[in-house]
Formats: sequence, structure tokens, C-alpha cells
Amino acid sequence: MWKEKLIPMTIGVVLHMPLVKTLLSYRTGGTIEGKYCYSVWLRHLKMLNSVQNGIPKRVAELGPGDSLGIGFAALLSGCESFRAFDVIKYWNVERNLNIFEELVVLFKNKAPIPDNTEYPKVQPRLDDYAFPDNILSDEILKDALAESRLEAIREEIKNPDNPGNTFVKFFVPWDDYKVINPDSIDFVYSQAVLEHVEDLEGTYFAFSKWLKKGGIMSHSIDFKCHRTTKSWNGHRTYSELEWKIVKGGRKFLINRMPYSAHQELQKKHGFSILKDLPAIMANDIPRSKFSRRFRNLSEEDMTTSEAYMLSVKE
Repeated sequence: MWKEKLIPMTIGVVLHMPLVKTLLSYRTGGTIEGKYCYSVWLRHLKMLNSVQNGIPKRVAELGPGDSLGIGFAALLSGCESFRAFDVIKYWNVERNLNIFEELVVLFKNKAPIPDNTEYPKVQPRLDDYAFPDNILSDEILKDALAESRLEAIREEIKNPDNPGNTFVKFFVPWDDYKVINPDSIDFVYSQAVLEHVEDLEGTYFAFSKWLKKGGIMSHSIDFKCHRTTKSWNGHRTYSELEWKIVKGGRKFLINRMPYSAHQELQKKHGFSILKDLPAIMANDIPRSKFSRRFRNLSEEDMTTSEAYMLSVKE
């Protein structure tokens, strides 16, 4: 196990170097393809409509990454406004405009949802990847894709710092739930983001403040090691000191919080979980090899590699 840790810890030492930390701050490996954004948004929308019919008016995303494309897909579905929350502004105007135009074409063509053949790692998985005509009717699309509306959204994308924007607003960095009015959001989602959040409790508290009563949140969470070990769950074998070295200058690598922590925090902050879909992988590491912090995790926590959770604010 020590040999397996040696290379990640060496890389972590290198990543403490100021120049390397600066270079790392400009990429997330995220939303750089319109088809990816289209696939992610329509998956969340279909899961939402499995418990609550219709198009949410006010939508928010935590951690949009390299573009605001998933939020643009929400707007092109008929949502009235999109709010983005991140710690670093990774996107730029040119990329956002390119992805927006790709998305316009996909919606106008009512393209099928790119499935797990094309994006095998994307959650949640669906039973049916056909375009959701039952949710996005011709009438809804006609209004959402009206040229005057598209042009208004384009202008806001070109001028993202304009305080008068109504369709698209971002909050970077957001460090307090008070950045927007309480009870002002209908639907909040994240895609492989919550495993990176250091203040997980504060984030769920913010969700509970932002969402109106009866509002829905939809989260895909990845509990795997993110290439810090050969074993998918080997990141929990590091001691606290070893993990600090592995993280290097990466403030938002992964938080190592288990599946049950998300279940408990959601319930603590006033959410009822409507759908809870864990993905299971075998644990091949003896418990004695895990760090003291994780040695007594439940078998479910030991073997849950991903989860999709859909919850309502009571």
C-alpha cells in the first residue's frame, strides 16, 4: 500500500509549487461540449419530472465548471432564469457562446439524449434516452426557442457582468448563502461536484435556504478516488497528514466524505430524499488498511462508488 501511495504523494509535493497551482486553477475537465451539457441537463430534468411535472422557473447550479452550458440547456427548455455558483470563474464568453449555439441546434432538432454509450460515466442513467416530448412540448419549445428570446440570452452571455441580466447570473466566489434571496429557487442541481466541496454541511444549508418550500434538488455524486490511488476507494487509506500532502495546492480535490454523510446532511437540513440510487463496486481493501477515520465505515459506505439523489425541501 505504501508503494501505491508514493507517486500520488510525490505529485502532491510538486503541486504545492506556486506556478503549478496557478496552472491548475484554469481547468476542471468539465463542461466543454454542448452534447455533454444537453445530456446532463435532460437527465436531471427527466428525473425531476418523475416526481414533479413541468419545467422549473428558477434554476441554480453548483459548480458549473468550464462553461455554463448545462444552465443554458435549462434556459432552452423554458426555464426563466439560471443562477451559477462556483469558487473560481473557469468559463469564458467565447466558449459559452459556442456551447450555447450547439445547444440551440440540439433542441431545435429534438435530438435524442446522448446515452451511456457516448458518455459512459455520466449519471444518472435513464431507462429511455429519447427526446422527452412529454415534458418539452412543441408549444414550450416554440416559446423557449423564439429568436427574440435567444438573442436576449446571447446578449447576456456576451455581457456576463451586467447587473441588469435576468436570464443568466453567476456568483463567484460564493461563500455565503445570503448571496441570493432565500426561497428564490425552484430547482438546484450539481453534476459530480459535491465530492469536491470542503464545507459540505454549509453547502446543504445554503441549498435549504435558496430553495422554496417544495423545491427540488438533484445531485450526482462520485465517491471514487479521482486518480489518487490505483484502487477506486484507496483514497480512504491515507492518514490526514498523507492526504494533505496528496492534495498539494489543490483546494478542491475531493473531500472523502462517504455516501451516508450526504444522506444525513440532507435530512438534517430539512430535505426528504425521494430517489436514492447508489452504484456499488467491490471493496478489495482490508479494513485494517483504511485510515483510522474510515476504518469503521458501514459496508454500504465502503462499497458505494457513486450515487444519484433527488430530494425535496419540506
